[in-house]
Amino acid sequence: MSRRPEPIQVVKQRRDATLQSLIEGVPYIQFLGIRFDRRGDELTGLLPFADAHIGNPVLPALHGGVTAAFLEVTAIIELSWAMMWEDMEKGVAVDTKARSLPKTIDFTVDYLRTGLPRDAYARARVTRSGRRYASVQVEAWQDNRMRPFAQANAHFLMPPRDG
Repeated sequence: MSRRPEPIQVVKQRRDATLQSLIEGVPYIQFLGIRFDRRGDELTGLLPFADAHIGNPVLPALHGGVTAAFLEVTAIIELSWAMMWEDMEKGVAVDTKARSLPKTIDFTVDYLRTGLPRDAYARARVTRSGRRYASVQVEAWQDNRMRPFAQANAHFLMPPRDG
């Protein structure tokens, strides 16, 4: 006998609650004010504009460290989200507090143009994910996704998987 599918509201609530728990587990995300928009399994990071994010007030331009942190956080959350997806979709309760996040091995940022004093968005793509090692590409844009202002390539040490 096949199992009856869960109502879509239950599935959405479980996904949203898991994502929120994951984000709340990283205080630096709250410090920068980063939020994530979820559409199915796709995440988009949002860095709302804040005066504190300006590095050069003469231009004004987003601080390079804020830009790099936004890219790195987006990559880590995307990678963690991808790791949890299978369990979450099986209906298994995912304890985000008990899970370790991937550890950055190296992170290379390309600053393509000046980050303007406005909201920024980022999406990451996991290009390789193994038991011990993962590679992620991430890009950030502001007004036009086809004109990124920064992009990064990252390699991560994966946390041990349960079981």
